[in-house]
Amino acid sequence: MCTLRGKKSMKRNTLYLFLIVLLSSAIGFLVGSQYLQPEAKLNFTHPSIQKLNRLITYLTEDYVDKINTDSLVRVVIEDIVGALDPHSVYIPAQQRQALSESMRGNFEGIGVQFFKLKDTIAVVRVLEGGPSKKAGLQSGDRILLADQDTLFGKEKTNQEIISRLKGPSGTPVQLTVYRKAEDSLYTFNIARGPVPLPSVSSAYMLKEGIGYLKINRFSQTTYSEFEKSLKKLVDQELEDLILDLRGNPGGYLLPAKQILDDFLTAGKPIVIVEGNNGKRERTIASSNGLFEQGGLCVLVDEDSASASEVIAGAIQDNDRGWIIGRRTFGKGLVQQQMPLGEGDQIRLTTARYFTPTGRSIQRPYDSTSREDYYAEVRARYESGEMVDPEKIPTNDSLAFTTPMGRKVYGGGGITPDFYISNESTPEEMWNQYLMYSNEVDRFVFLELDKNPNQYTFNSAAQLYNEELPYKETFITAFKKYFKERNIPYQVKNEEDLVNPIKAFIAIQRFDENLYTRIVNEGDPFIQKALSQINSD
Repeated sequence: MCTLRGKKSMKRNTLYLFLIVLLSSAIGFLVGSQYLQPEAKLNFTHPSIQKLNRLITYLTEDYVDKINTDSLVRVVIEDIVGALDPHSVYIPAQQRQALSESMRGNFEGIGVQFFKLKDTIAVVRVLEGGPSKKAGLQSGDRILLADQDTLFGKEKTNQEIISRLKGPSGTPVQLTVYRKAEDSLYTFNIARGPVPLPSVSSAYMLKEGIGYLKINRFSQTTYSEFEKSLKKLVDQELEDLILDLRGNPGGYLLPAKQILDDFLTAGKPIVIVEGNNGKRERTIASSNGLFEQGGLCVLVDEDSASASEVIAGAIQDNDRGWIIGRRTFGKGLVQQQMPLGEGDQIRLTTARYFTPTGRSIQRPYDSTSREDYYAEVRARYESGEMVDPEKIPTNDSLAFTTPMGRKVYGGGGITPDFYISNESTPEEMWNQYLMYSNEVDRFVFLELDKNPNQYTFNSAAQLYNEELPYKETFITAFKKYFKERNIPYQVKNEEDLVNPIKAFIAIQRFDENLYTRIVNEGDPFIQKALSQINSD
């Protein structure tokens, strides 16, 4: 009995740690200015700088063995930054591009997502707004040659393939493509260009008068995307809006401010930023916002952080709408990204932000390691908070009052007005993750690719509104696929497999907006928002 209990505990801890890794990789985007700081004025006469310079000189000129001083300096930098707060990080040059693209809102290339099938590159999705979409590439196409360079039959890594297909805007690349559905070869002459990385992943009308809009991060293009999407919803006679910030780790502060300006009437406070000199800067809403009067519900969860918490806090503190979900991550530190030289950068915490009532959302971190800090969500499961909102830790000394008399708390994330419990076991959470993972995406692609002329879907509306075509075939193939790969999964009802299969068909054959609509079917957060809108 004891041994069995130990094995279950080990499995549960492994699942917890897996979820922690997912969380810590998502949280931590910068919140400050969306522009890099100019080269800092460095004080080379500082005694500490002189000591480090002497040490590097001794190691270079006098040490008995040859050493890589660049690697040594990197270790020193990482150790120094590691001793700071958990959101200050060192960014090596090789990691900077991916971060820059994500926060810029686009990258330069041809605009496809692919899987490697045996020795061939298979296009899974052609990205909207990119050169490949305009040229006519399709999901299922095999890219055989790039400028007569053979890409199949070679042991190329994904990164090598990406480097071959990406490139500066305007540079040409000729692709030779095999289209299985037509058993034909095609040649595409493509000029590389900017490929959008949308941060507003979905916007649609849930029902008459009620709209839904999801933001997955805050990049340089977020506000323009938000404004365009919101205007479309307003044109469809929007009366109430559900703003989904679940899983949004944050990003730039500016678009969060701009979005709040559209929700709040003139003169309402948006956010307070306190610099390292103790000086506070308060941002106030201007006039003529796009959606100042309609009903508003904001969805959040434990992965909503940073700029997401700025929005949720301002909406709550101004009594502008309802916050629905679970307690947010608790990141109230502002970072600036600064150059170190040779392409390396540091994302350094330079300020704190406070909600309009003056509460800090930042969780304590002084007495914990970085690992424990990011593992704090695990403690919420262990304390019972994820099931029972009464278990949320509160501190009466950090209580604040909104203009309408609601009591709100600082010191650890935004606590929602209406709580959505997560009663899932770690095993069930793993299963939920798996159902919308890359593995199911791959299964759907392979199944569609078996007989591309059989699996036809006439329109997005048909896929969304009607029963999944070939449902039994898909379910049988799903179970076989996962069994052959020894991937554990549990479903109480085979019908639970239909929604994720439909969702990945949607994103491969249509767009992310349809994917989100299908994923949202029966979502308890949205159902609570709808009931609250109907009761107001």
